[in-house]
Amino acid sequence: MDAIIEFFRKKEVKRFVIFALIIVVLFSVRSMMNLILLTFIFTFLMNRLVDFTAKRLPLNHKLIVIMLYTLIVGILTVGLVKYLPLITLEISQLVKQITNFFTHPNENPLLGQIESIISGEQIKAYIENGVSFLLQSFSNISKTSIHVLIALILSLFFLLEKPRLIEFTGKFKNSKIAPFYYEIEFFGKKFSRTFGKVIEAQFIIALVNTFLSVIILMVLGYPQIVGLGIMIFFLGLIPVAGVIISLIPLTIIGFTIGGFLTVVYLLIAIMVIHAIEAYILNPKLMSSKTDLPVFYTFVVLIFSQNFFGVWGLIIGIPVFVFLLDILDVTNKNPKQTRSTKKDKLDS
Repeated sequence: MDAIIEFFRKKEVKRFVIFALIIVVLFSVRSMMNLILLTFIFTFLMNRLVDFTAKRLPLNHKLIVIMLYTLIVGILTVGLVKYLPLITLEISQLVKQITNFFTHPNENPLLGQIESIISGEQIKAYIENGVSFLLQSFSNISKTSIHVLIALILSLFFLLEKPRLIEFTGKFKNSKIAPFYYEIEFFGKKFSRTFGKVIEAQFIIALVNTFLSVIILMVLGYPQIVGLGIMIFFLGLIPVAGVIISLIPLTIIGFTIGGFLTVVYLLIAIMVIHAIEAYILNPKLMSSKTDLPVFYTFVVLIFSQNFFGVWGLIIGIPVFVFLLDILDVTNKNPKQTRSTKKDKLDS
């Protein structure tokens, strides 16, 4: 009996048990996962933006928070009122354009061979599945809007009362659940440092990719630029796979408006943008722990999409990086790691 008690008193065992309890709690409230994730993402990104602004403007913390939230809510309101009809129209035109590409026969021999491989019934089934997915997404837009609104309000209150929240939460250090508090604090810091950093990097990379891609699409004469820009941004939040997925509709539209030459120009431009992302943005925005092999990236995306749906494509890599951080898996040389630990012990 004493051996069992001593076993559960070990720090690693206690940490594992508490981590398992956290997973069980999150699984029990999985119906609220959209709200939880949106609240964390908004809070983390807005906190970084507030800190960035506070370093450059000598204003009160609460005033900066209110100003930034007012600005963002104003932009969202104007965007929804003024551009939502335009965005809806352009997205519907994109769907029609891609549908016409598959449903109408082409005289090109290469496309004819592809069309002969894929039967008409299969193409029809794919289109019907795509349309049903779009209809389901639009039917859930009101629910999503409510989640976004609640998440924004929660993140606003969190940032307004951040010092008070930190002070109040610190009181649990001397409470009867202090062991739980210290372990949750440990996981919370790890989660913010890895998951939050990767989400922030994905968001910035998606914005840069969208900006550069929209410029190139305008030069190539693409229609429905606003709808394509929104598609590129959301797919850009998916690491690696998002670029490949976005290439499919862009290539189809490019072929319909300018033939193979436009497709070649598009592929060259996308390769340049991807090189900028891989060699400039990723090294500056991502830590060494997020430098995953492409094989691991795709495996994680496949499994996370299977378990978490669309959210899995966005949060799969950040969650995997968080688990790597807990397990102390890094890209550092083992000899360097051992020497670093030795130096810490000597000091």
